Amino acid sequence: MPVQAQKSTPAGARAASSDTLLSVTGLGVRFGGIVALDGVSFDVARGEICGLIGPNGAGKTTLFNCLSRLYDYHQGSILFEGRDLLETPRHGIAALGIGRTFQNLALFKTMTVRQNVMLGSHCHSRGGFVANALRLPLVRREERGVERQAEELVERLDLAGAAERRVMDLPFGTQKRVELARALASRPKLLLLDEPAGGLNHEEVGDLTTLIRRIRDELGLTVLLVEHHMNLVMRVSDKVVALDFGKKIADGPPAQVQAHPDVIRAYLGA
Repeated sequence: MPVQAQKSTPAGARAASSDTLLSVTGLGVRFGGIVALDGVSFDVARGEICGLIGPNGAGKTTLFNCLSRLYDYHQGSILFEGRDLLETPRHGIAALGIGRTFQNLALFKTMTVRQNVMLGSHCHSRGGFVANALRLPLVRREERGVERQAEELVERLDLAGAAERRVMDLPFGTQKRVELARALASRPKLLLLDEPAGGLNHEEVGDLTTLIRRIRDELGLTVLLVEHHMNLVMRVSDKVVALDFGKKIADGPPAQVQAHPDVIRAYLGA
């Protein structure tokens, strides 16, 4: 885990505009003597798909782990809908409106597709132990709502034919869609996608490009994705942020970032 210290907002912190959902300002993270993030700043607007790129070790996963409160940060700030993310406990991030998939699948392999998707709604449950034990009307209403939502997501992500199958019996590409459905079940405003194209074949990557844009448009989501598959990033993103050695080296439209000399240098060398 990173070194924990008092958070400080750097001088000249930017004021987020009204359409900004996520604002990262001067973010710094250290692991002992290693600087993982060094003064990283960028905004993501509502409804935007933002790609986060950079070579291995650039700080992308560290940034994602800060956004989902798995890591603390020693300087800077992260505002979500204008609210400091540190005001929310780690267990409250999903209920706040931030959903995430992981580079290494984190599914319950012996459970069915439908059961995995239903688990994603847990963060919005209001019934406590007593209510569940007594099967109070609130609990029954919540269960019906969870079942309806799971059914909708299973259909939306073309998983209906596998809904009652165990996740461990499904192809890797299908498991990826199950994890995405489970993340959507938490009803996020911001969806963090960590290497969604990892392990997929060419056809599956093409389908994923279409799917990301479709769920953004249909569900009104904002998407931030970390991805090494540059063709996917450049096709699906509205803007791209590039990191290298923990620093931001470019930020802007995909074509502009792709042609930036520092980005070319980071990937291809001087």
